[in-house]
Amino acid sequence: MTKHWADFQYEIYLKGMTGAVPRLPTDPTRLEELTEQRLGPGPVGYVAGSAGNGSTARANRAALERRRIVPRMLRDVHERDLSVEVLGRRLPAPLALAPVGVLSIMHPEAEPAAARAAAAQGVPFILSSASSTPMEQVAEASGDGERWFQLYWPKDREVTRSFLARAKAAGFTALFVTLDTPLLAWRPRDLDQAYLPFLHGVGTANYFTDPAFQAGLAKPVHEDPNAAVLHFVGMFADPGKTWPDLAFLRENWDGPIVLKGILHPDDARRALDAGMDGVVVSNHGGRQVAGSVAAADALPGVVEAVGDRLTVLFDSGIRTGDDIFKALALGARAVLVGRPYAYGLGLDGQAGVEHVIRCLLAEFDLTLALSGHARATTLSPADLIQETP
Repeated sequence: MTKHWADFQYEIYLKGMTGAVPRLPTDPTRLEELTEQRLGPGPVGYVAGSAGNGSTARANRAALERRRIVPRMLRDVHERDLSVEVLGRRLPAPLALAPVGVLSIMHPEAEPAAARAAAAQGVPFILSSASSTPMEQVAEASGDGERWFQLYWPKDREVTRSFLARAKAAGFTALFVTLDTPLLAWRPRDLDQAYLPFLHGVGTANYFTDPAFQAGLAKPVHEDPNAAVLHFVGMFADPGKTWPDLAFLRENWDGPIVLKGILHPDDARRALDAGMDGVVVSNHGGRQVAGSVAAADALPGVVEAVGDRLTVLFDSGIRTGDDIFKALALGARAVLVGRPYAYGLGLDGQAGVEHVIRCLLAEFDLTLALSGHARATTLSPADLIQETP
């Protein structure tokens, strides 16, 4: 009998015969509430918070919820295949863990725990350059797991060059470049707590261990950590970057390059013209531009513009298995999930992250089958209708 992701539900029911119930909810939308109860307001606000009054995060959810699935009947869905090809890699399911920085504020095992969870479930882990753990240690924890590296593109070219060389040496196979954070947005939940982990040297591990970064310091990091933090703040992002600067990345990275934060079809076309391999349709989970277009509303236009020539991925608002179905039906090749796995990490470490992955993919598997599809690759806009807002 073929094993499906949906079999996770029977595993839960069978354990229930002995009186055991899951440690965490099987509805990932309940995880944020639990995390709010168990963790401090600073860490929770940093992960859950959004730009401005949160309108973009709410729009992300509303745009997905407006799309309704139209199930089809009497189709053979006995054997199902959720696998997809992304950036030249065959993945067992159309899901990767999105880059989330400073995970040590959620759990002491931080990025290594999340990387182990991703590897155990066979899904890619995207490491944030703003991680709490050096990339080499995360790579070791990941083992043979598929791992991709996300770059916050710093002002210092030598630090960028060093990051890319280190990531390649550590076995990261694709580069995700976040474009939507040349400046930190106005985030009231963080501001009300005066909470920014980087100013305390959290989320700076890749920088503080980097030889090119260290070369710009008068003293070693441990001798003057405040100076190191200020050096980091001064180079973290660069609002002066423009499209021609992408040539530098292509010169220094010989694998796939994906631009994260694309919402306009013209920007997707410019990514194609610049020789990029993919884009992530994303508004940073609503964390950067208050009042921004919802990511799911932007997705069809980007797919129409470049979907036959670039790998189009999606994030911002994914919370459930049916969300994954909808994103794929709108044209995404796969989705990235961020906050839910961060909550799972905060609540139960590696096991919590694995629980979130399995719940999302079990629900997606069931939604796929119950809607009349045996493959993740057969979804199309015809499988959805859109309700009037």
